[in-house]
Formats: sequence, C-alpha cells, structure tokens
Amino acid sequence: MMIVTVVLCYFLLLYAVSRWTGRGATNDTFFRARRRAPWPMVAFGMVGASISGVTFVSVPGMVTTSQMTYLQLCMGFIVGYVVVAAVLLPLYYRLRLTTIYTYLEGRLGPRSYSTGAWFFLVSKMAGAVVKFYVVCMLLQQFVFDGLGVPFIVTVAMLVLLIWLYTRRGGIGTLVVTDTIQTTILLTALLLIIHNVTSQLGLSPSEAVRAVADSPLSRVFVFDDTASPHHFVKQLLSGAFIVIVMTGLDQDMMQKNLTCRTLRDAQKDMCSYGLVFLPVNLLFLALGVLLTMLSGAATGDHLLLDYVQSASQLAVPFTLGIVAASFSTADSALTSMTTSYCVDICRRPDDELLRRRVHLAMCLLFVFFIVMFRMVNSTSLLDAVYTLVSYTYGPLLGLFAFGLFTRRSVDDGLVPYVCIASPLVCYAVQAAADAFFGYHFGYELLMLNGLLTFLSLFVRRKSTRLRV
Repeated sequence: MMIVTVVLCYFLLLYAVSRWTGRGATNDTFFRARRRAPWPMVAFGMVGASISGVTFVSVPGMVTTSQMTYLQLCMGFIVGYVVVAAVLLPLYYRLRLTTIYTYLEGRLGPRSYSTGAWFFLVSKMAGAVVKFYVVCMLLQQFVFDGLGVPFIVTVAMLVLLIWLYTRRGGIGTLVVTDTIQTTILLTALLLIIHNVTSQLGLSPSEAVRAVADSPLSRVFVFDDTASPHHFVKQLLSGAFIVIVMTGLDQDMMQKNLTCRTLRDAQKDMCSYGLVFLPVNLLFLALGVLLTMLSGAATGDHLLLDYVQSASQLAVPFTLGIVAASFSTADSALTSMTTSYCVDICRRPDDELLRRRVHLAMCLLFVFFIVMFRMVNSTSLLDAVYTLVSYTYGPLLGLFAFGLFTRRSVDDGLVPYVCIASPLVCYAVQAAADAFFGYHFGYELLMLNGLLTFLSLFVRRKSTRLRV
C-alpha cells in the first residue's frame, strides 16, 4: 500500500499544479500556453517527455543483446535536433502555427493536410499506448494483482488521473508538470544506480572503470555492414527518428511552440538534445552494472527482476516509472486533442468540443492499452520504433516534398500514396529478409519516407508553385 499512497500523493501534487496553472484557462492556454513559457523550463521538461517508461525498462536490458550500441542512435538524435532547430522551427514560427500540419494545407492541399493529421493521430496513439502500457503493467504486477484489481480497472484509474490534471490547462499545465516529472525520474535513476554500486562494493570512480572495462560497453560497430547496429545506419536512423518523432510530431513541437521567440525555442531544442546522450549513457551503464550483479536476466527483465529483489527500491522505481509514463501520456493526449480539434474539426475556438474530444481520447487510450496487452510479444522499445517506422514515414515524405521541391501534388491521390507506402515498405522488408538475409533496422523509417516522396514526385502536378 506504500506504493499506492506515494502515487496518490504524487498525483495530488500534479493536480495542485494544474489548478494553479489552469486558472482562467482557455483554448489558447490548452493549445499554446499563450506562448509565454520560459525556454529553460520547457527544455528540462522535454527530457522527461522523451524518456518514457519504455526507456526506463528496456534501455538497461539492451546491453545484454547489443552492448551500448544504442548510443550510436543517440548520437544521431543530436544531429536530428540540430536539423529541427535550424530548418523546421523557423518555418513553424514564421507561420505562427498552432498545429504543424496546417503547413501541409497551404503547401500541398486540404487532403494532404487531413492525411498528415490522421497519420499523426494514429502514430501518436500507437506509440503512447506502448509506452504507457509499461507503467500499467508494472503497477498491476507490483500492487494491484495482490489486491485483486483487474488490469482494465488499473488502466482506467491511471488514465483518469491524467485526465483530471490536464483537462483544464492542457499544454500550459504540462510545461510545469513535466519539470517536476523529469526531476523525479532522474532522481529515481540515480538512486537505483547508487544502490547497485553499493551492492557491488564499488565507489563511483570504480563503477565508472568497471563499466568502461566491461565487454558490454562496446559502442561502435563498423565491421558488419549487414548488422542493424552498424554505425552509419544507427547515426542516420537516429537523425531521421528525431526529425520525424520531434520535428514532425505535434506532441513534441507543441511544447517547443510555447516558447516566446524562435531563438528561445532553438535554445530549448538544442539543450535537451545534448542532454539526451548522457542520460541514456546512465541507463546503459546501469544495465552493465546489473549484469555484474546478476547476469541471469536479460532484456526488459534485467531491471525488473532486480527491483523485485530489492524492496527498498520499489517506491523510487515505481515513482520514476510513473513520472516518465505520465509525462509521455499526458502530452500525447493533449496533442491528439489539439490536432483533432484544429486539424480535423477545424474548430480551434470551441471549448466544449475540446473538452469532449479530450475525454474521448482518454477512453480510446484505455481501450488500446488493454488491446496491446493481449497481443504484445516483442521488446517494448523495438515495438515503439517499428510502429513509428511504418506510420511516421509518410509524414516524413510529405514534409520533405513540401520543403525541398517547388512542385504541387495531385492532392486527391495523397491519402492513397501515404497508405500504400508503408505496405510496400513492409513487402520490401520481408523480401530482403527472405532472399538476401538483410535485416532492416531503424533505417526502415528512411525507406518509408523515401517511397512516399518518390511517389508524390512521380504523381506531381506539372505546374510549379508561385513564389
């Protein structure tokens, strides 16, 4: 019951913040935080929004199968953040967008606009469901199974808590709550690392040397070009994942667009982009230390099994997981509500619609989380990025065509192109595996975007855009 008490106290803190930030809230507060958010607070909070419960569970266990090669992907992330700050943020600020998909309407046409918004909604729902499933699964395992509470009730209660503290202030509330949640999850991570090093009898400097000397600390792969962990593949994939999952994602960009000026937003983007690498290094170092302590578990179970055996870590671990997962889920629900009201319904000033849509998104969230538990059988982090590779690829193709060509498209064909590209991409992946033994990694996202781009280019209108 201690865990339940701590989670409820944590929620009460978030709810108190929402009451304070939600005073006099309007749709402008919910969607844009009145564009008054200080960039250091947004940057720090974005760390927590990027580090989900999936990261907490899956990244430490990666060292048992792929050493520290995940850091190559994180290096690519930094490249991606620089590209977003230099190319996409100036465009969004110049157009003063509430949702970034509005750009597609003016550049390509109304059907392209609707297609981009719908692909975002599907992509964000899929990714957020996988990530939030982690905290639901853990709380069910640690607490609610013993109390006889069904899984669907656990999910409904947690989503209800998120709805209560986001329903009024929206993104204006999340800028503040993300700061709190990032502080909590990083504190939890450091406490777990300290506990593991203490059990190993290592000082901090000795722990650093032990990690560096471990065969699991390999970062770079240059010798096997067929490997999905090859440096070039990981670097390019990391850059494109950030460009798509951040620069073309209403969830992540909505927070950046709350900054007062473009310069503030660019400082915010580059700051938390740089922090992402050392934070993930800490997660991977924790994985190496855990294998030294007990090498029996692998993958997602590496950290979970250790926490179950160390009762003193149950509360900080659970609180860290909840903080990471709430930070991801609350912003996802807010951004999906924003996109549906602005992009699909075209009614950005209708507060009654916004409240109803927000509630409907929460109910859908509960439904899909329960469904995911029934079908999940892969590593959680790989599941997220696989889904992203298929559903975010068309967004990459649409924005690339709009930004880097001066041609118009056949707007009526855009939805069919965006649906066909992931299907063709899946067939190419299966054929490459069956006939050539080539296994696609995260570069699947680039292939998907390229197929969309080329299809749009072939089917483009012959008239050029007026400058």
